[in-house]
Amino acid sequence: MRLYPLLFVTLLFSTTLLGQIKHGLRDERGRHLIPRGFVVNTNDHKGEVFFDADDYLRMVRLGANSQVIRLELGKLSSFPGGELDEQYLKKLDTLVDLGRNAGMKTIFKMTVYGVDSFVWEDFWQNKKEEYKTYIEAWGVIWKRYANEPSVLGYDIVNEPRKLNMDISYDDLTSTYLIPLYLKIIDACHAINPNKKILIQSIFMNKGEAIDNNQYAEVKTSINRENLIFAPHIYQDKIDFIKPVMNRFDKESDLLNAPILIGEWGFPTFASTDTLMSGELGQLKFRELYIRTAEVFDQMGVGSIKAWFLGNRTMQNFLPGGPSTWAIFSDKRDAGTVERKYITDIIARPYPQNIAGDIQSFIFNHATRTLDVNITPDNKKGPSTLFVGANRHYPDGFSMLIENDIILYHNPIKNTGLEVYKCPKDFDPQNVVWKPITQKLIVLRWPKGKEELNIKIVPGIWDFEEPTDEK
Repeated sequence: MRLYPLLFVTLLFSTTLLGQIKHGLRDERGRHLIPRGFVVNTNDHKGEVFFDADDYLRMVRLGANSQVIRLELGKLSSFPGGELDEQYLKKLDTLVDLGRNAGMKTIFKMTVYGVDSFVWEDFWQNKKEEYKTYIEAWGVIWKRYANEPSVLGYDIVNEPRKLNMDISYDDLTSTYLIPLYLKIIDACHAINPNKKILIQSIFMNKGEAIDNNQYAEVKTSINRENLIFAPHIYQDKIDFIKPVMNRFDKESDLLNAPILIGEWGFPTFASTDTLMSGELGQLKFRELYIRTAEVFDQMGVGSIKAWFLGNRTMQNFLPGGPSTWAIFSDKRDAGTVERKYITDIIARPYPQNIAGDIQSFIFNHATRTLDVNITPDNKKGPSTLFVGANRHYPDGFSMLIENDIILYHNPIKNTGLEVYKCPKDFDPQNVVWKPITQKLIVLRWPKGKEELNIKIVPGIWDFEEPTDEK
């Protein structure tokens, strides 16, 4: 028996238990769910954006099990310049269908695009019953998808603003934002009582960030069920990532709502695609994204990356010049040419949904090791781990369950998983490799184990046939 060197290195790597994570959600079978995916735009600055089943398969192979569809207020409401667009609703139906068929949950996020103008100061004053018009726009979506199980929930107000109002962020939050949230939540739950409601905090004016956090702190609780706290983090200073997330964790406790990062990932610049090092170079972005990913995984939070788009347009509001959130560098709407210096971090291995409880998980980018600790519960059905072997393990990978079970995948062979080590009371066919979706499906965990450690490590177990040579 020979163990390839990469595997030997990773066997020496271990992860300290971090305590049971609190931020994962539960799916319809009660499995511990870590949502990951992309913001899916219905348009950009150059017009409408369209996706097909192949695009959704690409999302899945990037680790997505969720999508956030960005709604346009102008196509759902009677705000000035807007009207209900039936063709737009059919387009949304198609995106939901594509997501469901790809095994993804859908969240809708309302933006204020598509109307003649949207003035936040006027909106908060509600003098023309703007709240009622806004809730009616949401009502179209709530009624349409009330009985669609793949629709997880609704991100009800995207990046609310203060702008020129003479009011503190705390007062704006407690006097206007939270009461509006209560109105929207109650209206939604009258139609969709089991859907999740995603809430954000006030997006602060430029130059008014606190400790490099652009989002005002929520200090008022919301006494409602089925809430998810969905803050955004576009942090470009690596030392502030953990403090910002610690503050979000504090707000999560106040709201009694798990965290799902609604958007993340500092935008890349036009120069970054060709610049390897330096302040705007690819190595800097890799370091920044890896640290962000580590903090997310240590906390056990799901995360949604903006955007699953090609580079049709760029924005020019940062000192580094034209920039974009698009993860592809070509000019197509969906895009095909990955910015791999960020997509390889976005598409890192992780436990997608686990029958039982996830105690901790972490992917070590240096050793390419996924380390997961769980308490299993086979009554809740199969479990899924995203591996991303096509990008992270082109040399093959091995799966270790408590070191009692060792299975491996050799990419050179046209087979699934092979067995190196397995006890008699466990059927190795309980673990299935799905190369199309890049996932491991565990039909049943080993019996009699209250806790399990699972590792995915690079390299494959190899066998040397004995010879008679002296």
